[in-house]
Amino acid sequence: MGHFVTVATCSLNQWALDFDGNLDRILQSIQMAKKRGATLRVGPELEISGYGCLDHFLEGDTVLHSWEVLAKILCSDATVGIVCDIGMPVVHKNVRYNCRVILHDRKILLIRPKMWLANDGNYRELRHFSPWKKHRQWEDHYLPRMIQAVTNQTKVPFGDAVISTIDTCIGVELCEELFTPASPHILMGLDGVEIFTNSSGSHHELRKLYARVELIKEATTKLGGIYLYANQQGCDGDRLYYDGCAMIAVNGKIVAQGSQFSLADVEVVTATVDLEDVRAYRSVSSRNMQAAEAERYYRVEVPFALSTGRFEQYAEENSADLVATKPVEVRYHKPEEEIALGPACWLWDYLRRSRTQGFFLPLSGGLDSCSTAVIVHSMCRLVTEKAQAGDALVLADARRIVGEPETSIYVPTNPQEFANRIFHTCYMGTEHSTVETRGRAKALAEAIGSYHTDLNMDSVVSAVQNLFSLITGMRPRFRSQGGSNAENLALQNIQARLRMVLAYLFAQLLPWVRGRYGGLLVLGSANVDESLRGYLTKYDCSSADINPIGGISKTDLKKFVTFAQGAFNLPILNDFLTAIPTAELEPITETYVQSDEADMGMTYDELSVFGKLRKVEKRGPYSTFTKLVHEWGHFLSPAQIAEKVKLFFFEYARNRHKMTTLTPAYHAESYSPDDNRFDLRPFLYPTRFPWQFRRIDELVAALPDKSGTSVDKTD
Repeated sequence: MGHFVTVATCSLNQWALDFDGNLDRILQSIQMAKKRGATLRVGPELEISGYGCLDHFLEGDTVLHSWEVLAKILCSDATVGIVCDIGMPVVHKNVRYNCRVILHDRKILLIRPKMWLANDGNYRELRHFSPWKKHRQWEDHYLPRMIQAVTNQTKVPFGDAVISTIDTCIGVELCEELFTPASPHILMGLDGVEIFTNSSGSHHELRKLYARVELIKEATTKLGGIYLYANQQGCDGDRLYYDGCAMIAVNGKIVAQGSQFSLADVEVVTATVDLEDVRAYRSVSSRNMQAAEAERYYRVEVPFALSTGRFEQYAEENSADLVATKPVEVRYHKPEEEIALGPACWLWDYLRRSRTQGFFLPLSGGLDSCSTAVIVHSMCRLVTEKAQAGDALVLADARRIVGEPETSIYVPTNPQEFANRIFHTCYMGTEHSTVETRGRAKALAEAIGSYHTDLNMDSVVSAVQNLFSLITGMRPRFRSQGGSNAENLALQNIQARLRMVLAYLFAQLLPWVRGRYGGLLVLGSANVDESLRGYLTKYDCSSADINPIGGISKTDLKKFVTFAQGAFNLPILNDFLTAIPTAELEPITETYVQSDEADMGMTYDELSVFGKLRKVEKRGPYSTFTKLVHEWGHFLSPAQIAEKVKLFFFEYARNRHKMTTLTPAYHAESYSPDDNRFDLRPFLYPTRFPWQFRRIDELVAALPDKSGTSVDKTD
């Protein structure tokens, strides 16, 4: 006969400092786990306070309110008959730790602090917490009086220990600890821990899920064991979207997987596992030789058996009715599907939690603003689907956003109908705009159902030019009209910045025009490559409230739009895919049509390469050149490669200041240039990199040309 245990892990859409909402979602998840017969429940990292509190973690209030929430959980019957692994910040001996608090039967069993902290990329845990350095050691933690009054406990174990039940042993691992080379689960498993919990705050990034799944599988492939992975889900107040996908693995195989992108606030994943499967899997001589000499963990003993619990239907005598959950095939979304789902869910969270009435988007007729519009369309599809399925939370939010009373029976009938009520687009044309871009914008708006306006802003542009001429006595001209580069750039920037002013005017007043109240969130549509290169005007229409594509490359956006054309039945998207990217800020002549890639001096594909080398591989100008000589040397000469490298770093450096005002964007790429959040670099540079560029030139002179092209030939 097997030794069956039903375990539960979950994805919760927690929100930084939303203590009421976070408490409700935690209690709901515990209730759902118990209803499914689970005797162990694991939640996401820092679920009581929300993971993204950032410097609010430095405030004593955040820790105080977290204890108050924990007291409410302990006062309820939530933890009766189940072991609950819950996350919150804890101050121990005046040191702040990121902790898991293990509860059972209204008691605290153990407080387990995080030992290895995430402190790169988007994460700054060392700014807010200290790691627990005393491995396999524990101390007494004296509880706040409000907790003592509930649990009748004065102190509890605090440190690197494990939980020993009547029938098994449970060990805790926190997020980043799984990603470290010497993960705690190895030593815990050798000391007899059979169930591992991992509570995570892991954000979505394109193509990232595979690496996460492989680590979860690997954790028990060699070691054996049951691994429960919980994750934060949704936008908890910042640029990141936490993509859920809670999982349960047994002996290296995934037996349960939650959704990666969801509008649900609470998702619980359960599986029935057999402890005997773990014990049989570990019957390997070499493993047992290592286990026999493993160092001991302190075990907090609890007189409770996970395999029986206090649920009569899962008592030992009825265990013959249980069957272990079979392995499942892991579901992965293609990158273009990730773009359709991740930013859409992020937008929905941002819209409903900001309590605004919709979105406003300057729709230019180009691929970038098209991509943003289609992501909003994807959001409307998800909302409509959930609303029509009777999701009470989605329905309540949708009714409030569109201005329906609480007693309304309104249900979105289709994505276009819902979009017409919450999504506003506007084509802001000038004399340099073409009939084609205006037509594409209008056709896309009709296809997705947005409330669309169309305007010519030439009179506004002329007014600004006239004012300048009146004050200075000079009238700037475009380059094609004989003007200088400075005049040409200034005349383009006037148009771009006025579009930003008009965007905010329309966002504030369009609801009023339509007889409604409130305001709209202005959406940006600058992709990650343009930001990296600085190919945008500071405070132009790329400046917005939020930007769903600001962390996505042009290459991936093209794939996404191609996918959406078929998946969303939007044939108009083909016209955007075949159009030449252009800002349409300069006059069109017989010999000149403005092109984005020509203006930038490099292609979007090349920009992606530069971005990865700069950020992911951490290369400066010289090492970027040496890398590309090997990768591009068969079709470009060393001199040509050097010119591209120097142009990129020059433009990147001189435009770096623009990143200080970059619109908060959905993080999706590992080379985002987002200043002071993900990409910590200065914004005042020696832009011509004299030392670095000189070293490149010296190397160019010494290298042979293997490309078959002449030095003066362009690619």
